[in-house]
Amino acid sequence: MLLVADGGSAVTDWILLLPNKEKLSFSSKGMNPYFLSEKEIIKVLNSIKVLDNYADLITEMHFFGAGCNTPDKREVVSNALSIRFKNAFINVENDWLGSAYATCKDQPGLTCILGTGSNISYFDGKHLHEGVHGLGYIFDDEGAGTSLGKKLITDFLYGKMPRELADKFSTQFNIDKESVIEHIYQKPLPNFYLASHNIFLVQHKEHPYCYDIVEKELESYIVTHIFPYQNYENIQCHFVGPVANNFKEILADLCQKHKVKLGTILESPIQELFNYVRDKEGF
Repeated sequence: MLLVADGGSAVTDWILLLPNKEKLSFSSKGMNPYFLSEKEIIKVLNSIKVLDNYADLITEMHFFGAGCNTPDKREVVSNALSIRFKNAFINVENDWLGSAYATCKDQPGLTCILGTGSNISYFDGKHLHEGVHGLGYIFDDEGAGTSLGKKLITDFLYGKMPRELADKFSTQFNIDKESVIEHIYQKPLPNFYLASHNIFLVQHKEHPYCYDIVEKELESYIVTHIFPYQNYENIQCHFVGPVANNFKEILADLCQKHKVKLGTILESPIQELFNYVRDKEGF
């Protein structure tokens, strides 16, 4: 049996190939090794009850995860997976490669991840070449959910948000300076907290204020991360993640403006990634 996972920082998407060749899809909490220890990842895995009847029958497990970009971090995830799936061959790679497989297949292209965080990679059809990634939510992570959420919150607290939106924002999130400081500096996973406010931008993306925030953030991403590739106008550029999917109309307009050859936009790569791995491994 084959199990494939796309592990984001917030959510992990899974697809299990059953003996009758049907697919079983489900989701769990994220398992980024930068935020969770091996023991904490094991707890997440053990909480996935749908796997209880299949864990020992799985022969191959391919995990493509956020934070799995160094040998030591991949080992943390691999060790946890090995405990849950005792009879499986375990392969752990970073989410950039998973997104490249899902979008580029075997063709050259740029793969841009716009989720809680953001990054970019060039895939030459066989190998992944890492790009200049964002610096994280503390510095800057252009195009990421954290950056959008940070802009919303700071504008609200500084009184820069239009009154008709500020009233709705206050009712929906019930935040003040003290609660924001507590979430950012005292509670775990502040990046998720920042990105969780993006639903407001989705709900009001037609409002000029929200549209402007998203447009400027996505344009900053294009200028900062896509422009450095000298041949970007000649290769397809694919986007993966909820930010890309939720604001795909704005993204498409910006790509046209800056002569970026827009390829695929996926909210999640898991379906295409599973198909790629299944075919490659001969299941």
